[in-house]
Amino acid sequence: MRDAISGLIGRYDQLGRYFDRSAIDSIEGYLSQSALRIQAVELINREAAEIVREASQRLFQDEPELLLPGGNAYTTRRLAACLRDMDYFLRYASYALVAGDSSILNERVLNGLDDTYKSLGVPTGPTVRSIVLLGEVIAERLFEAGVPADRLAPVMVPFDHMARGLGETNIRKR
Repeated sequence: MRDAISGLIGRYDQLGRYFDRSAIDSIEGYLSQSALRIQAVELINREAAEIVREASQRLFQDEPELLLPGGNAYTTRRLAACLRDMDYFLRYASYALVAGDSSILNERVLNGLDDTYKSLGVPTGPTVRSIVLLGEVIAERLFEAGVPADRLAPVMVPFDHMARGLGETNIRKR
């Protein structure tokens, strides 16, 4: 996995160029947000199960039909799979936060998920919503811990990236 800095170095090395102002600004941005990203990852590591539980409760409150017969979280096995996937998305978001680069999610999460979800009949909408809710729960907890609301945008980046990527795959419920 690459991080934001190694990716930047690779691009400039490939071009045979010294860092310009844009590259230096990118490095400064990465470093200036590092404490926040680490704080978010520490929260995820410490409270992953609780974050998944809170996000899933919000999802099922908004979309109770998912838990009813015919819904994609109906039966214990399907509910467990849903919670497992939410934990999976959360774990990979933590990797992207540390790296400061959400493009790592393309290879590790998004590529191939379209075919898998299509074959299983998993609807995109609730999946995308669950990913957004995971990010919202983390942002709320960081805010409660004293992080100003105007500094929380970088925490949402990997969740937004996954939600946008899954939303673009046009996965349909069968």
